[in-house]
Amino acid sequence: MKVELTDDLETCRHLRRRVFIEEQGVSEAEEWDGRDPEALHVLGWQDDRPVATARMFIEGDTGKIGRVCVLRSARGTGAGAAIMRYAVDALRERGIAKAKLSSQVQAIPFYERLGFTAYGPEYTDAGIPHRDMVLEL
Repeated sequence: MKVELTDDLETCRHLRRRVFIEEQGVSEAEEWDGRDPEALHVLGWQDDRPVATARMFIEGDTGKIGRVCVLRSARGTGAGAAIMRYAVDALRERGIAKAKLSSQVQAIPFYERLGFTAYGPEYTDAGIPHRDMVLEL
């Protein structure tokens, strides 16, 4: 799998539309929050086909990873882990002290396998139960 930082927002948004809006029922208003231009975007490719993406914001010594998605056809192939490892490494290279994310509750075990720890109460975001998670870098 090839993973890279990208300026190809159209492809990232296409993947997010398929996963979050079409598959999970997130509203367009919630998904398109207007923050994409200020984010760093990661794109993952399998067999020359884009299959996964995430975005990152750097706020002080913290990197916030979000909008992590993998096309259904690529789930279970390691694409999600590859995207996350790349994002975490990109934050480390920038001297960031910790990575945070907001995980759908059903995805917490995935992020725990990558070293993240859940904290705080469960809450609803876009109609989906979430918890915050952190990884010290």
